Amino acid sequence: MNEGILAEYVHTHREELVALGLDLLVIDTANPPGDTREIVAKIEEFLDPLPVDVEQFAVDPAKPNLLVRVPGESDRTLLYNGHLDTVPFDDEAWAHDPLGERVDDRVYGRGATDMKGAVASMLFTIQAFAATDTEPPVDLLFAFVSDEEVGGDAGLPALLKNGDLNADACVIGEPTCEKGRHSVTVADRGSIWLTLEASGEGAHGSRPVLGVNAIDRLYNAVETLRERFGTQRLDIDPDVEPIVEESIEYYSPSMGEDVARDLFQYPSINLGILEGGDAINSVPQSARAEIDVRLTAGVHTPDVLAGIRECVADCEGITIADVSWSVGTAEPPGSPLVEAVASTAADVTGERVFRRSATGGGDAKTLRNAGVSTVEFALGTDTVHAPDEYVPVDVLVDNAVVYAQLPTAWQFQIDQ
Repeated sequence: MNEGILAEYVHTHREELVALGLDLLVIDTANPPGDTREIVAKIEEFLDPLPVDVEQFAVDPAKPNLLVRVPGESDRTLLYNGHLDTVPFDDEAWAHDPLGERVDDRVYGRGATDMKGAVASMLFTIQAFAATDTEPPVDLLFAFVSDEEVGGDAGLPALLKNGDLNADACVIGEPTCEKGRHSVTVADRGSIWLTLEASGEGAHGSRPVLGVNAIDRLYNAVETLRERFGTQRLDIDPDVEPIVEESIEYYSPSMGEDVARDLFQYPSINLGILEGGDAINSVPQSARAEIDVRLTAGVHTPDVLAGIRECVADCEGITIADVSWSVGTAEPPGSPLVEAVASTAADVTGERVFRRSATGGGDAKTLRNAGVSTVEFALGTDTVHAPDEYVPVDVLVDNAVVYAQLPTAWQFQIDQ
C-alpha cells in the first residue's frame, strides 16, 4: 500500500527530517518583527529539486507566504497549513540553544513544537510523495504562512483575501497534545472583547467621600458582569455537546473535572487590563478596562453581547468604548476530516486521540468561516512558548507519517 511505502520512507530517512527541522530553527523568525524572508528562501531551496509548484505571495515584503501544490488523482483538495513565525525568546532563560540544538532524542529551539517542527514534517511529506513516486489520491496544497503569532493580516488572512486557499478541508499543524494526551482540535470558542470606560468625580485622596471613584465604578461593573453572566449556564447546541463532553474529559487531568466543566458550560470572563488614576492621593475621574469573554462553540455570541450591553447600561457612569466579537466554530466529530485525522493518528501512536475544543480560537476559526472544513493536529510537547521548547525526534517522524497517510484516509472516509 502507498501509505506503507510513505511511512517506510519517513522512518528510513528520519535523520534528514531532523536536519531539516534544525535548518528551520536556526533562522530567527520571532514576531515581532516576524521577518520570514530567510526561512521562506530556505524552504524554496529544499523544494527546488522536487516536482511541485511553488509560489510566493506577500502583502508585506518582510512577511512572505509560500504556497506549494502537489497534484493528485481527484479534484478534491486537502490543505496543510503551518506558520513560520514564532514568539520571541530570552537567550538567558534557555539552557539549550533557542535557535536549534539536538540533544539525544530531542530537538530544542524556539518553534520546535510551535510549529517549525510540524512544518518540517509537512515539508518531508512532500518529499516522501516525490521520492517514492507516489501520486496522492487528492490534490495537496501546503500554505506556509507568516504573521500568525500576533494575529496579523499578512499571513493566512491575506491568502484568503487573494483567493489562494481554495480547498475542501484543512489540517493546521498546531500542537494538540497536553501531558501525554493526544487530540485533534475540532472546535474553538467564541469571543467578546470589551473596552469599558468609567467616569467619576475627582477629589483629594484624603477626602474620598467628596468624589466618585471611577476605578471603583469600573471594578463594580466588572463584578456585575461576572455575577450576571459568569454564573449563567450557556445554551449549547446539542450537536456540540459531544465535543464539550470529550473536551472536559481531555482537560480534567490537568485542571480538574469541575474546572474543565465550568470552562465549557459557562462563560469565562477575564479582566485583562485595568487603567485609571493619576496619583495615589487623588480620587480618579476616569478609568478604562479591557475584558475578554469566551463562549463555547454553538453559543450565539450576539445574544450574549446584547445582554452585556443591557447590563452595562444599568451600571452608572460606565460606557462601552469598543467591542469586537466572534462566534465559535466546530466540525462535526464524525466528519470525514475528523475521522481521518483521529483514526490515522491513533493508528500511528497506538493511543487514544481525543476530539476536543480549543480553549481559544485562531486560524482554524478563520478557515471554517471561509467554508473550509478545518482541524488542528500535531503531536508535540507542553513546552509551547516556554524556555527550552523541544520536540522529540520520534514526534517529528510520527507527524510526518500521519500527514503522509492522511490524504488516503480522508478519501476513504469521504467514500464511505
